[in-house]
Amino acid sequence: MTRLDAGPPEASAPTACEGPEALLLEAREVPLGGVRGMQVHRSLPQSALPMVGAWCFLDRFGPQTARMRVEPHPHIGLQTVTWPFVGEVRHRDVLGSDVIVRRGVLNLMTSGAGIAHSEYSVGDDPVPLDALQLWVALPETRRHSAQDFERHENLPVVDLGGGATATVVVGTFGGAASPATMYTPIAGVEVHLPAGASVTLPLEPAWECALVGVGGEPAVQTDAEASIDLADQSLLYLGLGREAIEVTAERDATVFVLGGEPFESDIVMWWNFVARTHEEIVDARDAWEAEGVPGAAQPRFGHVVDHGDERITAPPLPAVRLTPRRRRD
Repeated sequence: MTRLDAGPPEASAPTACEGPEALLLEAREVPLGGVRGMQVHRSLPQSALPMVGAWCFLDRFGPQTARMRVEPHPHIGLQTVTWPFVGEVRHRDVLGSDVIVRRGVLNLMTSGAGIAHSEYSVGDDPVPLDALQLWVALPETRRHSAQDFERHENLPVVDLGGGATATVVVGTFGGAASPATMYTPIAGVEVHLPAGASVTLPLEPAWECALVGVGGEPAVQTDAEASIDLADQSLLYLGLGREAIEVTAERDATVFVLGGEPFESDIVMWWNFVARTHEEIVDARDAWEAEGVPGAAQPRFGHVVDHGDERITAPPLPAVRLTPRRRRD
């Protein structure tokens, strides 16, 4: 998904955390108008938490009834992870991919040095939609290389006991590994708890971890004497050094687990681009705008299958130099 709201300059740095934490953050509402007419809640990045491992961006679009029309737009330096809860989204890209993403299916796109894609809801009328859109920053060894796209329908499910289950969307969790190709140690996991369930979620002590509230407001036991209710659209950052966390649900509940090794370097993030320097952002923006001119030679991003001249124009760059933003406590 593109960021139609360019907003202020955003950059991120690896965690400054040194141990377990319990930082509860509310998502901010981002109105995205025009032909999309959608409301989005953004959990990452935030000034108090720019990243969780390699996870650098998290939007939830929905639950709502809307007509999604996200025209061709570019990305660099990242992977997009699309995980629907309700509704269907048509994905098209420059590699020729043309697929319908639906509940239980992972859509994973790797930009490498540059890619473009579009996202439409299915049909011409507003439809129920609810999904997570996440970005994973690519490490130095992968961010300059080729475009790629994967779609996975068969993802491993871990039995947590008491009727609770964990679907391993990307990475590894509880001894299971997703088939999705990732480039840093990472976990992205949907956990469902039936009413009355209390489960212990295994975590990697060397990784940063966070829980995202999707539904049902479960209680998270953050230490021996304290628990936190995880409301919908909230993100609970757990820091480092935890081997497990206990979650209890009074009613049916869903949480999404984010985990990963602290990222290798600072990143600079603006619009749909994840880079390391201001100059890389400028180069990517210039390349995308140049491709909108008829007869452009040696395209960096390419043309999205079955589209004509329609595309999203890059917003103006801010009047300041983009630099990595450090976490503010």
